[in-house]
Amino acid sequence: MKNVSRLCNAKPIVTVNGMFPGPTVYAREGDRVIINVTNHVQYNLSIHWHGLKQYRNGWADGPAYITQCPMQTGQSYVYDFNVTGQRGTLWWHAHILWLRATVYGAIVILPQPGKPYPFPQPYQETNIVLGEWWNGDVETAVNQANKLGAPPPMSDAHTINGKPGPLFPCSEKHTFVVEVEAGKTYLLRIINAALNDELFFGIAGHDMTVVEIDAVYTQPFTTKFILLGPGQTTNVLVKTNQSPNRYFMAAGPFMDAPVTVDNKTVTAILQYKGVPNTVIPILPKLPLPNDTSYALDYNQKLRSLNTPNFPALVPLKVDRRLFYTIGLGINACPTCVNGTNLAASMNNITFIMPKIALLKAHYFNIPNVFRTDFPDRPPKPFNYTGVPLTAGLGTSTGTRLSRVKFNTTIELVLQDTNLLTVESHPFHLHGYNFFVVGTGVGNFDPRTDPAKFNLIDPPERNTVGVPTGGWTAIRFRADNPGVWFMHCHLEVHTMWGLKMAFVVENGNTPELSVLPPPKDYPSC
Repeated sequence: MKNVSRLCNAKPIVTVNGMFPGPTVYAREGDRVIINVTNHVQYNLSIHWHGLKQYRNGWADGPAYITQCPMQTGQSYVYDFNVTGQRGTLWWHAHILWLRATVYGAIVILPQPGKPYPFPQPYQETNIVLGEWWNGDVETAVNQANKLGAPPPMSDAHTINGKPGPLFPCSEKHTFVVEVEAGKTYLLRIINAALNDELFFGIAGHDMTVVEIDAVYTQPFTTKFILLGPGQTTNVLVKTNQSPNRYFMAAGPFMDAPVTVDNKTVTAILQYKGVPNTVIPILPKLPLPNDTSYALDYNQKLRSLNTPNFPALVPLKVDRRLFYTIGLGINACPTCVNGTNLAASMNNITFIMPKIALLKAHYFNIPNVFRTDFPDRPPKPFNYTGVPLTAGLGTSTGTRLSRVKFNTTIELVLQDTNLLTVESHPFHLHGYNFFVVGTGVGNFDPRTDPAKFNLIDPPERNTVGVPTGGWTAIRFRADNPGVWFMHCHLEVHTMWGLKMAFVVENGNTPELSVLPPPKDYPSC
């Protein structure tokens, strides 16, 4: 725990090595990484290495009660994993409760020695980690909300590298500044570590060239603003070709559903060398929070590089088609003040967290921990994105997983619904990247929409947004055995049960099977 002051308020927060945000993990493609984590706080804790594939090694993935039991106070665990076939910007964060509000940091995977970037070598690199800040204690607020059966409070500020910037009270000194030289090219590694907000990001007076998303190289394109859902990363090149001055880098929310959101703008400063600190920076005009067309247009521009060195290996033949609806619901809750609580579901199933890690139960064949009957489609079709449905919003509950044969090619369509309200949902799949082959507004039409899929150079990601009142189609090959979590990366929806997991069976040789657990694997 460390006392940290922001927005004229001081409070104790959970930190890694006393740093907020936590330390950056630097590695090279092909490295073995060993990280010893010791828990000195009163909360149970686990760390997820977001976007690392952890091939056959779910023991090091980190989501509490999915691949490991959390470390209790005083316990240690060594995360030991290989970085294979990945290079770029990822991140790490706590994967239990809402502790990732302060427990997060960047992962920078450099290419192997002698392997250049597939874009001009930048003069310098900087990490830009976007976050959220609450003045009150986050865990207390979440527990209170659960007792009420209501959503937790919105954050009080967004942050860049833990700092809200000078547009907030008491925050002149809490402003991140990058000093740059004129006439150079800089690489910004941008991470959205916010808990609940999709964010636009831009720099006054400067264009950005997108070259990578979620640690996968893209076809470069130039834009004034980028959009990142929680959990996503984007690398951009910035040319310092403007007149020497101070320019605000700014981030603000994107929310095109009738849901309240922290709509305040966080700023940092891009400062040309030699310009005095007294100069007032220029502010960029970010897209409006509900600018759906900008968001859809931006995401359409994302394409995999798809070169011989970095091919887009899109599965063209599909073995199994899945269709998952995403919805909100209301369930009875005798202990809640209102008698009900908000729920979230996939195919009308609200996920119940087990008391023992699912991967352990799978590996050791421990019975009665989970079922493997998660349905491939919703219980009954309806007009998913029609008028809001406000009656009969109960969901079924259970720890239900989907069993997948090794090396199966999967197509999964994620469909938003108007149960209570439509809303955008960023989904993260652990243990895999996937190709985003299609997306659209309204109801997915299995007869006409697949004809529009991009099967040549679709973006490859680990986290994808399902648009408000729309759908997203992804494809991946299930070649990583183990238990892999898939969940909405809006923490409020994850808390309400918007999550499930895949059990990917072992291949037919030991080399294609889950590795044995490490000796210090934490028990529940």
